[in-house]
Amino acid sequence: MNLWKIAWRSIQQRPLTSTLTCLSMALGVALVVAVITTYAVVEESFNRNRSLGYHLIIGGKNGSKLELVMSTVFHIGQPEVPVPYTFYKEFLRTKDADGKEIVPERAKYVEMAVPICLGDNYQGYRVVATLPSLFDFEFAQGKKYTFAAGRNFAADASGWNEAVVGAEVANRTGLRLGDSFSPTHGTGEEGQVHEENQFKIVGILAPTGTPNDRALFIHMEGFFRIEGHGGDEEDAPASSAAAGNKEPAHDRELPDERKQVTAILVRYGGPEFALYPENIRQSMTDAAAGDEFRKINRSPVAQAAQPVRMVTQLLDRFVAPTTYVLMGLTILTVIVAGIGVMVGIYNTMLGRRHEIAVMRALGASRATVMLVVLCESILLSLIGGAAGFVLGHGLVAAAAPWIVDYTGVAVGLLSFDWRSLIVVPGLIVLASIVGYVPALNAYRTDVVKGLATTA
Repeated sequence: MNLWKIAWRSIQQRPLTSTLTCLSMALGVALVVAVITTYAVVEESFNRNRSLGYHLIIGGKNGSKLELVMSTVFHIGQPEVPVPYTFYKEFLRTKDADGKEIVPERAKYVEMAVPICLGDNYQGYRVVATLPSLFDFEFAQGKKYTFAAGRNFAADASGWNEAVVGAEVANRTGLRLGDSFSPTHGTGEEGQVHEENQFKIVGILAPTGTPNDRALFIHMEGFFRIEGHGGDEEDAPASSAAAGNKEPAHDRELPDERKQVTAILVRYGGPEFALYPENIRQSMTDAAAGDEFRKINRSPVAQAAQPVRMVTQLLDRFVAPTTYVLMGLTILTVIVAGIGVMVGIYNTMLGRRHEIAVMRALGASRATVMLVVLCESILLSLIGGAAGFVLGHGLVAAAAPWIVDYTGVAVGLLSFDWRSLIVVPGLIVLASIVGYVPALNAYRTDVVKGLATTA
């Protein structure tokens, strides 16, 4: 008879012991698979979303650069230090009354600069105030934003009460084109609702697989018209304050002196680079971004962060070491489970001496008996491993809402990483090692004494 069939029947004869042995192995493997899969998805998401088409993220001085990048790119956290709106205007090209272009020093090599304002949410989803040009950035290499329904909000101030929502927000909240919503102050749902400010949805983004799927985007001008978003009244010029007292906040435009932005997204490569070949243009763009990075960080009002560098540091300094520690612990768990397989089989050997002796009497060699026990160990480990593989992905799916809330990364039941396949040969090796001790015991079983055990 086939050795694997003999081993399988031996497992079936001890259902309780075999089930508990497989369960212990399944739990260990599930932890390994869950850690590997979660880390792989987080790493891939961070690497995919760390740039999104811009070179620098500019925020307030003395704030945390990591917090600036995490809040702007991944919608996690909230920077505490804003940037004056007038500083943002230094990155813009304008025209005078005669139509002549005015190019400030900071705007010389800027292709695009887009402001970001944070501070509100809707049902726990981040509300991002910005300009329509945000969607001119690529959300991934060679991929641009498209609309599943509707359009972008208007570029001028006439669209101050228009909004665009991400695909996941639309699916989870049921918001549709033409619906209106009021933002809630802060990043939690328990904040004050700005009921006097209604934003009408004019567009729904197609899924991108980025944190922007879980955000709502409103017009920058509409954000400034929300009560409390226009800076301090005492900081405004007297004429502006007087005018402001005559109208509700949402019916008037604020002077630039009272405006502040959370961050500025800057992409370099203006028209000055257009005539150069691609490779030279890229080098010039990187040089311009690096030069401005140093200049901004010497500024008294702002600091610049390079998203690619910051996310790489985050992965290298925090995520990877934590994952390695968790991986070490889960591997130890699997090893302990493997020892449990060894102990479980070894403890059955005393009661199986007669069975082994009968096999020997029927012509089975010592090596054959030893291989049967090894096959049994491997089968138990593989069954437990297969169950653990499924259970591990189930754990990832169950933890998906928590992972999204705390990391901004979407994971699911079908999330997969090739490194988890290493578990299979690892289990075979482990099973062979732990099965060697009971197999050796079977190898040394005395036929005469074994037959006399139940005689």
